[in-house]
Amino acid sequence: MIAANELRTKYLEFFKSKGHAIIPSASLIPENDPTVLFNTAGMQSLVPYLMGESHPAGVRLTDVQKCVRTGDIDDVGDNRHLTFFEMLGNWSLGDYFKKEAIEWSFEFLTGQDWLGIDPTRLYVTVFLGNENSTKDEESIKCWQEQFAKFNIKAEVCPYGEKINGNKDYRIFPLPEDNWWGPAGETGPCGPCTEMFYDVAPEKGALVGTFDEEVNAFRVMEIWNDVFMEFNKQTDKTFIPLAKKNVDTGMGLERTIAVLNGTNNVFETEIFAPLFKKLEELSGKKYGESKEITRAMRIIADHLRATTFIIGDQKGITPSNVGAGYVLRRLMRRAIVQGNKLDIKNENGWTKEIIEVVINAYGEVYPEIKNSHDFIIKMVEEEEEKFAKTLENGLKEFTRHCEGLVCKEGEGVVIPGEIAFKLFATYGFPIELTKEIAKERGLEIDEPGFEEEFKKHQDLSRTASAGMFKGGLADFGEETKKLHSAAHLLVAALRKVLGEHVSQKGSNITAERLRFDFSHTEKMTAEQIAETEKLVNEAIAKDFPIICEEKSLDEAKAEGAMGVFNSKYGEKVKVYTMGDVSKEICGGPHASHTGELGHFKITKEESSSSGVRRIKAILE
Repeated sequence: MIAANELRTKYLEFFKSKGHAIIPSASLIPENDPTVLFNTAGMQSLVPYLMGESHPAGVRLTDVQKCVRTGDIDDVGDNRHLTFFEMLGNWSLGDYFKKEAIEWSFEFLTGQDWLGIDPTRLYVTVFLGNENSTKDEESIKCWQEQFAKFNIKAEVCPYGEKINGNKDYRIFPLPEDNWWGPAGETGPCGPCTEMFYDVAPEKGALVGTFDEEVNAFRVMEIWNDVFMEFNKQTDKTFIPLAKKNVDTGMGLERTIAVLNGTNNVFETEIFAPLFKKLEELSGKKYGESKEITRAMRIIADHLRATTFIIGDQKGITPSNVGAGYVLRRLMRRAIVQGNKLDIKNENGWTKEIIEVVINAYGEVYPEIKNSHDFIIKMVEEEEEKFAKTLENGLKEFTRHCEGLVCKEGEGVVIPGEIAFKLFATYGFPIELTKEIAKERGLEIDEPGFEEEFKKHQDLSRTASAGMFKGGLADFGEETKKLHSAAHLLVAALRKVLGEHVSQKGSNITAERLRFDFSHTEKMTAEQIAETEKLVNEAIAKDFPIICEEKSLDEAKAEGAMGVFNSKYGEKVKVYTMGDVSKEICGGPHASHTGELGHFKITKEESSSSGVRRIKAILE
C-alpha cells in the first residue's frame, strides 16, 4: 500500500536527485490564460517556459500542481471522475529528451528505493505515426532497453491486433491518443508515451486488443511523458523545434488507486476520513446503497474542491459569474446531496467536512491552513444563504411545473423563462434545476434559458456602463500618491487581519482611494486604527519607492504580491517600499513614501460577499 504523502515525497525526491528544481504549486487561477477559469493540468502554468522563455529555477523542474476540472462534473460519483486533483510532473526545458525521460520513468516505477512495481505488470504505448510524423521508433528502442534490465523481451504489438496471451507484447503503438497538442491552432506539440499498470495479473495474460483491455479496466494509465519536438504552423505543417521539451504528468489520486489494486479513486486513504465524517453526520454507511455511495462521493469531491478554491493564493468566493459561479455550483450540489442523506444541523454541516480537508492537506498546502477562518466563514455564509432559498425555490419549482403538459414527441418541458427565474430569483444554477427536473422526469428548455440569460447580461452591461471601472482615474501627482498608499494599505491589512487578505479591486482619484479586499467581517475600530498606524509609520520612514523590471517568476520568488496577473506579460514591474511592501504593479507611483502625507481611513464597509471596502484619503 502507498499513501498520498509517500507518493508526493518520493516523486519530488526522485527528480531532485536527477537535478530537478522543486517548484511550488501555482495558483488554481491561471496567470496568463483567460480561456479557462482554473488550472486544469500541471503544465498550464508553465506554458511560457515551454514556449521558450527562461525559467528562473533552471531547465529541469518538478512539482505537485493542484488542478480543477469541471467539464465532467455530472460524472462525479462514478469510480474515477474528480473536480479537484493533484498532478505530479517533471519538465525538461530544452535539456534532456526521450532517452532520459523514459529511463527515469522506468526507474521511478520499478526501483526498489522508489515505487518498486513488478515490471511484468507494466505496459507502454507509443505514437504509431501519421502523415505528419513517423512512428516513434526512438521511444520503442528506449523502452526495450529498460525492460531488458529485467530480461523482458518487450516486443511491439501490431496496431489493433489482439494480444492473445502473448506475454512478450509490452509496447503498443497507437495513433491519436499518443499525440499531444497543440492546445490551439498552432504551437508546440509532439508524440507521447503512456505507462499502464495491470491491476489484475491473477486473471492471467491479456487477450484482447490493447484498447479493449483499457476499456475493461484491466490495465490503467498511471503516467504520460509528452515529447514536444514540433511546432505546428498556420498552414498545418510541422517543423522541428530548436529546443525540445519534456512535459510529464502523473495523476496522484488515480495512481494511488491503481497501485493499491483498485480502479476506484474514492476507495483510498485520501477519501476515507471524509466518508467517516459523512457517516457520523448522516447516520448512513458508505457503500450501503448506490444512491448513498454516489451522494457521499459527490459531497467529498465537491467540498474538497471548495476548500482549495476558497483557500487558494488568489482565493475565490461564491458568486454568479466566472470561477465564483463554479464554486457556488459545487457547494450547492454538495448541499443538495447532503439533503438526500438527511444531514441536518442548525448551525450548518459543510464546515465539518471542510475541517477534515484542511486537517488532511494543511501541511502540504499551507495556504488553506492559513486561510482556515476565511474558508469556514465563506462556506457557513453560502450554506446559510442557500438553505434559506432552497426550500422556497423547490416550492417555486413545483408551483411553476404544475399544469405543464407534454410537447408533441417530447416529455414535459420547463420553459426557459421559468428556469431563468429560478436562477435569478432563487439562486438555482441551471445545472441544479436540470438535476431536479431529471429526478422528476422533466426536461428544461435550455435554448430558452440561454436567451433569457443573454437578455439579463445585456441589461447589466447597460446599467453598469460608466460606473466603477477600477484602477486610476488619471496619472496626476495626487493620484500617484494615493496609489502608493494603496500598496501600503494592503500590506498593513495583511498584518492586522491575516494573510488571507488580497486585493479584489480599486478605484483611485486625486481626492480619495477606494480599495476592495477579501475579508468576511466588519473591521473593529481598533483594527482600523492599527491599519492607519502601520501605513503612517511606513510613510514616516520616507522609503524610496523603487521600480525594477523582472520576470514574473523572479518577482514571485522574491515574495512580490500580485493581483490580476493574467494581464502581465513576460516582464513585470515590481515596486518596493522598504521592507513593508513589494508588489507587481503597472504603476505609476510617487518617488518616496514621505511625499504621501497623513493617511486616514474615512469609511469601512461591505462590498460583496466575503469582500470589504475601505475608503481613505491623504491629508
